[in-house]
Amino acid sequence: MRASALRPRDLHKLETIFMEAATHPNQLSNPAPIEPDHHEAIRRRAEEIYIRNGRIPGRDLENWIQAETEIRREAAGDSQRTAVAVKVTGVYYVGEYSVAAADGYAPGEFAAGDPITVRFDGDKMFVTRNSGRELETKIVKRIG
Repeated sequence: MRASALRPRDLHKLETIFMEAATHPNQLSNPAPIEPDHHEAIRRRAEEIYIRNGRIPGRDLENWIQAETEIRREAAGDSQRTAVAVKVTGVYYVGEYSVAAADGYAPGEFAAGDPITVRFDGDKMFVTRNSGRELETKIVKRIG
């Protein structure tokens, strides 16, 4: 994808990253040291960002900053991610959910291989729990 072919959504995301970097100069000029395992995680995430954004050359620094910001947030627990994986007609769907909005759902409520009812609505996946209530998730990955 050429730079001129970027969708407005991508441009906004990039603008947001630059705005965040500009409004938090101390984080960039004097960041905490990166632990070796975080360094590898940041490298992998930067590569994922590069691929996801269309392999645009010359964005290494922007991709690295975005990856470092995400990994540091995750490591600090600011954005703890919780997810369920469901296989539907040969495709695995990974849906992230908010613990606060999960209405008491706890990991392990479903056993591997249990038949469950799932419905999809756009980028949302709703998993019907044994209680009849639905666990609302945002689909973040499709495999298969």
